[in-house]
Amino acid sequence: MKRRSFLASGLAATGAAGLLGLAPAACSATKKKPTNIRIALAAYSVREALTKTDYTLFKFIDWCAEMDLDGVELTSYYFAKDFDSAYLRRLRNHAFHNGLTISGTAIRNDFCKPAGPERDQEIETVKKWIDYAADLWAPHVRIFAGSAPQGSQKEEVIGWVAESVKQVLDHAEKQGVVIGLENHGGITAFPEDLLAICNLVGKHPYFGVNLDTGNFRRNPYEDLKVVAPLAVNVQIKIEVFKGETKVLADLSRFRDIILDAGYKGWVTLEYEGKGDPFKECPVYLRKLEKLFLRPV
Repeated sequence: MKRRSFLASGLAATGAAGLLGLAPAACSATKKKPTNIRIALAAYSVREALTKTDYTLFKFIDWCAEMDLDGVELTSYYFAKDFDSAYLRRLRNHAFHNGLTISGTAIRNDFCKPAGPERDQEIETVKKWIDYAADLWAPHVRIFAGSAPQGSQKEEVIGWVAESVKQVLDHAEKQGVVIGLENHGGITAFPEDLLAICNLVGKHPYFGVNLDTGNFRRNPYEDLKVVAPLAVNVQIKIEVFKGETKVLADLSRFRDIILDAGYKGWVTLEYEGKGDPFKECPVYLRKLEKLFLRPV
């Protein structure tokens, strides 16, 4: 059942209960638990189609609308080559007319660099994508930290990343776009190092963690708990690491970790499984809707 149909049936049931004279408490057991969560799908989920066929982000938006989602995450890797502002406006307009919000975009960058021209170039790349996100009316940009160069000291590199993040935050605030630093291996492979970066950056309304549930390897669920309170965006993977292999994740544990941390916002499926994403994504999106949006 689609979410809107589900909500409609729930309203109908509440109305019927009122006509029967049932007390509000009698209906509370089936009342939707408010979580202020919205469900989206990342374009990265269909990366093969976007890179090896004529499938486009516009077609991706159409598909997400057919699945009755709240939003789409338009991964930067799949934008048209040499796109311009008119292209961004067309994407924005296409999502709008399909009843979808562009929840954000996700970019590649490397802040594990000492002060100098290379770091400056990475900072300018992030600022550029902040501008693109603003043109898309997208509230969030996912960024990476990078990996420590050979011969460098971890504490030194953590400082480089924090300094780089600080240099984009004024621009992010000016454009109204939140920056989410992902736990994406490298210098952010362990929660304590990601927290060290965040502590150096300091509390800022336009900065937080892009929480990817599939990236921690040491103790995935416990490590996610550590950084979940800092999440400004959540990307759900269907698998977690167990040693050096991947196993199916317990999505309900993800739900509990995310909600217990007080998170409110986008929960985006980023499918990396071995199956056909056009068959598997709808299945997992319905599971996420059931976990986050249905009565619990």
